Amino acid sequence: MARPSKHDGVIYRRNDSNIWWMRYRDKAGRRRLESTQTEDWQEAQRCLRERLQARDDNTLDALRQGQQVTFGEWADFFLANYSKPPIRAAKTHEANECALKSLRSVFGPMKMTEIGAQQIEIHLRQRLQAHKRVRRRSGIVEPGLLKPTTVHQELRVLRRIFSVAVKKKLCPANPCAVVEFPVILKGLFRPHYMTWSEQQKIERHARVYLRNIIRIITETGLRIYKELASMRKDRVDLANKVVFVEDSKTPTGVAEVPLTDIATEAFRSQIEIAGPGPWLFPSPKNPTGYQTNFRKSWERTLRKAGVPYFRLYDLRSTHATRLSAGGVADEWVTQLLRQTDAKVFKKYSQMKLQMKREALAKLNRHANEAAPG
Repeated sequence: MARPSKHDGVIYRRNDSNIWWMRYRDKAGRRRLESTQTEDWQEAQRCLRERLQARDDNTLDALRQGQQVTFGEWADFFLANYSKPPIRAAKTHEANECALKSLRSVFGPMKMTEIGAQQIEIHLRQRLQAHKRVRRRSGIVEPGLLKPTTVHQELRVLRRIFSVAVKKKLCPANPCAVVEFPVILKGLFRPHYMTWSEQQKIERHARVYLRNIIRIITETGLRIYKELASMRKDRVDLANKVVFVEDSKTPTGVAEVPLTDIATEAFRSQIEIAGPGPWLFPSPKNPTGYQTNFRKSWERTLRKAGVPYFRLYDLRSTHATRLSAGGVADEWVTQLLRQTDAKVFKKYSQMKLQMKREALAKLNRHANEAAPG
């Protein structure tokens, strides 16, 4: 019978080095000998405590594996396997590549397990004080400070990278989970609700294809680029008033979507003007492809209509808000949006607040003051 261990773990020095080493036993009882990579006794003790905690939490293998992989190496693997289509949209991949330009310069040579919340927060504060760099004919200019939304996007990409690393057992936890963004982002993730009068005003100044897009999204909630712009004509069944989404952002997004009469007429109009090709929204620059960007035409139409700018993607939230206003249960709205998480519904629908305001308008401030009969 083996003797009971007197110590959970110890640190010691070898005769030929000033570096502290640690000795401990893993979950199976095997003795582990590792270098702490430091000459500081306090730092060596901290490293030993991390090992013992990881052993007790059954994350020791993840901790050891993450110490062998640098952030730059994992970022390359992430871009190649979890960022490109069909896993993610092409625009998402471009955003990930753009965000990693600044992240690589700071975290690239660091091991995955060396990156902590404090280091991330310091990087975010430094980025908020940095200037934009724009390449022009005269050279690179710095027109102003980076927007907080730009820096926040980098944090979102970093959080996604670490989330995948945690699932792949490279890290015991995601350090971004406890990071507090140092700036209040006004208006971020608050979609605009387009009223019916706004919609009519915009449609009067919109081209036919853009008017069809507005009606289709507000009636069906389709995602503009991932689902609608890349849709083929044979995916539309006008007789049965249904379209089939074969490629979406999430697995639940792939489904048959029922159509209202307004959406059916919009699809019929778009098929008539699309021409002989297979795409609903063919690209004038690429005869074999479809349009991938409606931003300029959308901005121009809003300007002509005298409507303040809001994202074309916000038409999806308009669809959710109108469903909620019509009395549709939140669970059904989530299914009609084809979302995997019901919490996402809160981001799209703002009708709850509007309903509360209407209820408050019915306050009877003279209650219990009527004279008895």
